[in-house]
Parts: sequence; C-alpha cells; structure tokens
Amino acid sequence: MNQKQKKRSITILIIIAFIVGGVAYTINWAFFDIQRINGQEYLQDQTSPNGIYTVTAYLNNSGATTDFTVLCTLKNNKNGKIKNIYWQYHCKEAHIQWLNDEIVKINDIKLNVKSEVYDYRRE
Repeated sequence: MNQKQKKRSITILIIIAFIVGGVAYTINWAFFDIQRINGQEYLQDQTSPNGIYTVTAYLNNSGATTDFTVLCTLKNNKNGKIKNIYWQYHCKEAHIQWLNDEIVKINDIKLNVKSEVYDYRRE
C-alpha cells in the first residue's frame, strides 16, 4: 500500500468512527437518557435534612396510549443545578422520605443522590 492509499484508508476509518459514534450517542440520548425529560404536573417536594438538596416530584402524562409516570428531580440548593434522579412508570404518586443528608427513598426505592438514578426501564 502506498502512502496515498494509506492516508485515504485512515481518513475513511475516522469518518466511519465518527458516524458510528454519532449514531450511538443519538440512540442513547433519544431512548435511554432521562435527563432530557421535563416534569409536567407538580406533585410535591422535600428538602434534605441539611437543606442542601430538594427533590421535586412531577406527574407526567404521555398521552392516551401510555400510563402515567412519576419524574423526580434533584436540585442542589447551593449551586442551583437540577438533574433527574427518578422515573417510574405505572405510577401516579410520589412518597418521598429523606433517610439522611444524601439518601432519599422515593416509593420504596433508596437512592444516593450523589451517584444513583432510578429508571424503571433498567430493572
């Protein structure tokens, strides 16, 4: 293989890698990442014992062909950042209980708010 063919092969491999990576990222974003979901109908919120975090629960209605879901967001009250930490299908209520400053129980699911996320699709 001469230098020109080698360069062309490497360029083609790089382009294919970018396309495959882009498709994989899009599939993950569209079908598996709950961070893109927004809450609809406010249910309740609970602040952690030390006041650093607030969990807010929302009831989401996805339309006539699917059941209700509960989405819970976690807000860091120090820096204002919000992330989704809980998404449950076939559910209309959220029972939120803080067990300590970093562990919250939502509908009998315990989560460490620093590192865990509950998504019903991953059971």
